[in-house]
Amino acid sequence: MKKSEIKFTVTLNEKNMPEKIDWSASDTQKTSSSKAIMIGLWDENEKNTLRIDLWTRHMMVDEMKQFFHQNLVSMADTLERATGDKDAAKSMRTFAGEFGARVKSLKKG
Repeated sequence: MKKSEIKFTVTLNEKNMPEKIDWSASDTQKTSSSKAIMIGLWDENEKNTLRIDLWTRHMMVDEMKQFFHQNLVSMADTLERATGDKDAAKSMRTFAGEFGARVKSLKKG
């Protein structure tokens, strides 16, 4: 069975705030940088979601709003692929569109 490892390296400043976020995957020889990460994990025993949300001071407010908007759209796509529930995915996309327009990460039109 093939295995792949994803590694995050978070550099903290003197106040223990993320200054830099680097990540790499064992399938590639490349390291990439990011201003923010959101990781959701399903705890099988507790039947609960565990979250890791980190962002650097370099992540601008407008970028964070766009990041959230794009994550909402991606979650709708994943929900549809994973469950086949087109109606629930459509509802999420509608909300994501409204959210994007509200925070101006999505132009109405």
